[in-house]
Amino acid sequence: MKRLTPALLTPALLALALAACGTQSVQNAQSAPNTTLTWAIETQPVTLNPQLWAQNKVRLLVFNQFDALISRGKDGSFQPWLARSWKVSDDGLTYTLDLRDDVTFHDGTKFDAAAVKANLDQFRVPGYNPAVASIQLKAFDRAEVVSPTTVKITLKEPDALFLDFLASPYAGQVSPKSLRTAKDLKFGGPDLVGTGPFVLDRYVQGQEIHYRRNPAYDWPPAGAGHQGPAHLSEITYRFLPEAAVRVGALTSGQVQVIEGVPATEVTLIKKDPNLVLRTALNSGTSYSYYFNTSHAPFDDQRVREAFREAVDVDAVLKSVYQDTATRAWSIVGKKSPFYDATLESAYGGDAAKANALLDAAGWKERDSEGFRVKDGKRLTVREVASAPFVRDRRDILAQAIQAQVKQSAGIDFQVRIVDQGTAQKAIDGDQYELFGNSRGDSDAGAALNLILPTGGAINRTRFSDSRVDKWLAAASATSDQAERKELYARVQRAAVLEKAIVFPIYVPADQIAAHTSVQDLGFDPASGTPASAYDVRIGT
Repeated sequence: MKRLTPALLTPALLALALAACGTQSVQNAQSAPNTTLTWAIETQPVTLNPQLWAQNKVRLLVFNQFDALISRGKDGSFQPWLARSWKVSDDGLTYTLDLRDDVTFHDGTKFDAAAVKANLDQFRVPGYNPAVASIQLKAFDRAEVVSPTTVKITLKEPDALFLDFLASPYAGQVSPKSLRTAKDLKFGGPDLVGTGPFVLDRYVQGQEIHYRRNPAYDWPPAGAGHQGPAHLSEITYRFLPEAAVRVGALTSGQVQVIEGVPATEVTLIKKDPNLVLRTALNSGTSYSYYFNTSHAPFDDQRVREAFREAVDVDAVLKSVYQDTATRAWSIVGKKSPFYDATLESAYGGDAAKANALLDAAGWKERDSEGFRVKDGKRLTVREVASAPFVRDRRDILAQAIQAQVKQSAGIDFQVRIVDQGTAQKAIDGDQYELFGNSRGDSDAGAALNLILPTGGAINRTRFSDSRVDKWLAAASATSDQAERKELYARVQRAAVLEKAIVFPIYVPADQIAAHTSVQDLGFDPASGTPASAYDVRIGT
């Protein structure tokens, strides 16, 4: 058996430390100052249920209200959280978690092994979260309560991604009582209860979400900046999707923190002595365009390659993001240990090649507007983007690419930003040629398993390659990181170079701008997104 426990602490010392922290927590709760914070965020959540989490920018809200079973350290290692330690059997099929015995949900019920089992079993409910059930929990067989503080999880096959799941928002522990009684389980909200450092007590759609401090909190993840309750007594997140409005609210003092700082305002913020700017690359996948290969024109690889060659990505990023964006070359983001740097400069930005490829593919004629035509049909590429997932000026980015592919190669790139239901209808009806996406999974393998395999939950390319399926399955089955890196490198080369089913554009990053009085703002080491407000405090 392989056993993982907090580094450098013997069980006896750990028990003493936890006991001391419990005493200190009571003292902290009594003496913590009443300090409030207002934070403007770019993206309104489509759900506040951690088990249905889908937006990387909502991660900070999830971990205000909910705690996962384990966490990730700054070095990428797995560390204790609600689970004090865990054992993995030699065959990789059994995970035995030793849970904390001092944790309570916001509704007063006890967190224990039965709660962990109830949370895992929730994913078995038909239609609840089929994507997670088919990827992150595809190997999950059963969870058994051994004792109130011990849960045994059995897998059907080894899964190198399982610990990553236990550290993700999906493993945010929800009170079993509220899983049964929540008025809107799909969305979550105040009546979906967690164990986190803050209690969600108000949500006003389109306006704000409000949290108050959990005075009993005394179980932060390993590596947290302090013990006991949060420093802040209250925090309000205001939904301000317009970048200029967010920056204006910060500079005028209406809010103390903003995220999603537009490139056009970076210089302004850096010059203000009362403000500070922080940034971090996200984990997971790059923001890329995925080509739908199920019908024309991207069923022809020459057209897929031509679209990429028609775009001068460096020029586009400089125009849209003013030298603040990091160019992507692979589907996997540069922050990932699985990133394949050999793909850099291997394709793209050759307009002459783009035109030669399109000529060879039969798109030789032009209509009165200069767009290419074949058999009387214009070379049209449609993207239908879901508004809740449009971040980082991606609408402006699309406009810049739209102009380039028209000018360089005569491609009619049409972009529509619609509500989530309309976007899903277009996907289900195969009424699109291009799909823009990035994912913030801390282990890029989870994202690749969703995006690339035959029948993958979000395989929008509708492409199938038995080699890729085999490599992904092998990478999930081994815990050898070097072997996984080599397998994922093969996957990246196949998707990006050999088959050209994806067009990587930039590596997503998060930016936080704040008044200098706001201290200990940081980024989640697993995702590169803003961390929860647990360690944040207001200085004097």
